[in-house]
Amino acid sequence: MLSTTRVKLSVMMFLQFFVWGAWYGQMSKYLLTQLHSTGDQVGNAYAAFSLAMIIAPFFVGMIADRYFAAQKVLGILNLLGAVVLYFITQNTNPDNFFYLILAYCITFAPTLALTSSIAMQQMTSPEKEFPGIRVLGTVAWIVVTNIVGYYGFGDKVTIFQLSMYSAVVLGVFSFFLPDTPPKATTSTSFSQILGLDAFKLFKDRSFAIFFLSSVLICIPLSFYYAMANPSLTDGGMQNVENKMSLGQASEVIFMLLIPLAYTRLGVKKMLIVGLVAWIVRFVCFGYGDGGSGEWMLYLAIVLHGVCYDFFFVTGQIYTDNKAGEKIKSSAQGLISLATYGIGMGIGSKISGIVLDMYTRPDGTKDWLAVWLVPAGIAAAVLIVFVLLFNDNKRVRAAKDELVPGSL
Repeated sequence: MLSTTRVKLSVMMFLQFFVWGAWYGQMSKYLLTQLHSTGDQVGNAYAAFSLAMIIAPFFVGMIADRYFAAQKVLGILNLLGAVVLYFITQNTNPDNFFYLILAYCITFAPTLALTSSIAMQQMTSPEKEFPGIRVLGTVAWIVVTNIVGYYGFGDKVTIFQLSMYSAVVLGVFSFFLPDTPPKATTSTSFSQILGLDAFKLFKDRSFAIFFLSSVLICIPLSFYYAMANPSLTDGGMQNVENKMSLGQASEVIFMLLIPLAYTRLGVKKMLIVGLVAWIVRFVCFGYGDGGSGEWMLYLAIVLHGVCYDFFFVTGQIYTDNKAGEKIKSSAQGLISLATYGIGMGIGSKISGIVLDMYTRPDGTKDWLAVWLVPAGIAAAVLIVFVLLFNDNKRVRAAKDELVPGSL
């Protein structure tokens, strides 16, 4: 790959996640403090992203990949997204916010796949070259959340203004990216997007249990994304966004440990470690505070790397090994739709309902009670998984199979 191409792709990936990180983790605090939204309205806003994630694969696989150059689609979607973000910055109605954020997410969600597609099509060896470029996305997330935290506008409309301006920059920059023409002869079919070819894997009881566990654990995951920021703020922690960026840093570290852990522990023990980490972090969120218990909040944040990498990334490797060459794409597509679409969509809705349940008449929130709900869900998933999942193969996880960072 030419050095100029590498630089362009790295900038693209940095901007992509800079746009996303500017608002995603802080949106709940903005809604609660500025728009005085209910918990249900906050949950619906995050569910909008999951709805868009369900739509995105069809747009990319059946439209963008067939008829248009990917870099041009990326540019247009970002510019359209910037327009929607402008209207979000002008909105003061929490009911209307859902429709605006849904419209924006529909423009944004496809860009996650498009940036990966643009990058990989410029590579001769994606498995070796892509991680080094993709990690710039995680770096961008850390950078932008630290900017938000340093200037203290995590609960202000500024988060969407920053995203809007960044989207304009990425939109214009996209037209200068290497040409990535449509792949007319290799378009993804409807059945591949739905992952229908992978349904045969459910004949294996362990895979079926893993699949069910993956969907269910996305419910607690949604609590983290939607509620962590306002919970830490109410708990008295200062510079919340800066400190939450430690979660992305830990994600990179634990990603590097996966090959060793996979060969030493096997898939079952790694997945169990991930599930136990979920329980511990939610308990820490519930009992920690910004005073003498702040160490618990720090622990909850840095456990993000274990929670995500040891369950979701390990799960991707496990799925890849189980599916084989013929249906691995369908299997990964099925997992993505079920987790980021259905699982997180349900989790976002439930998190909002739970927040309303434990909001007192004076507006204060019983965060301990809120966090014990996802802890309980994770504990139930752990019990089912331990009892029914029997596959514990120690398959070598090559480093070049891993893509650093979930966000």
